[in-house]
Amino acid sequence: MSELSAPETIEALLDRMLDISDGLPKRLKQCADYVAANPDRIAVSTVAEMAEGAGVKPSAFMRFCQVLGFSGFSQMQRLFRESYAQNWPDYPTRLEKLRESGAGSPSALLAEFIEAGRLSLESLAKTIDPDVLDAAIKTLSQANMVHIVGLRRAFSVATYFAYAFEKMNVPTMIHDHVGRLDNRHAIRKGDAVIAITFAPYTPETIELAEAARAAGADVIAITDAIASPLRPITPLMLTVSEADFGNFRSLSATLSLAVALVVAVGASGQ
Repeated sequence: MSELSAPETIEALLDRMLDISDGLPKRLKQCADYVAANPDRIAVSTVAEMAEGAGVKPSAFMRFCQVLGFSGFSQMQRLFRESYAQNWPDYPTRLEKLRESGAGSPSALLAEFIEAGRLSLESLAKTIDPDVLDAAIKTLSQANMVHIVGLRRAFSVATYFAYAFEKMNVPTMIHDHVGRLDNRHAIRKGDAVIAITFAPYTPETIELAEAARAAGADVIAITDAIASPLRPITPLMLTVSEADFGNFRSLSATLSLAVALVVAVGASGQ
């Protein structure tokens, strides 16, 4: 395994890791599980921090990198840093940067956000996988109940799904964690879960998706990167990359994808 060439993309790395994961020794398996659940941490962590998160010694984590075909952790980290999604600053910081840039009048701001939305939609049209889209629609159409979870920035998308499915008489339940209620016990085999999360990924959404998979339900992921922690949970992953202006991201492409899913499921005769 050490003679393998290093993966050249994050997708190739994750595919290789999933292929060999079951045959790894216990400590290396811990490394694989931790990386699969936390790919967004690799670009900004030291090997010691990654090893601590995985519950192993740094030497074990270095060995894990070598088993994947890398010379060491630095080479693997470089791959993630090249495509690392930035940590988005808080809203006051974003507004301050926007003021400093002299963004101009409200009409000028609107024009910028229209352009960001256009770029997002063009990107979605080029990158969406038609086979995965078809499989997701079939899964949702055949589900006994559609569960939806999306918190923080994804909450508006989740509530749209719940509203639109209800109008089409599709049995639907939204998991919004109001009152800190945990309704994952309501998920059954034969159900489907739409899990929506974007970097920095929401732990509650990941946990619900994992619980749904363990319960035998199908999971459809809507997320922003191939290295999303939802990737190890489901092959039905629809990635949406939203353009931004002044560190404020559009939801144009994500909502368009949601509308397409809802209408397609409704047209299927559910």
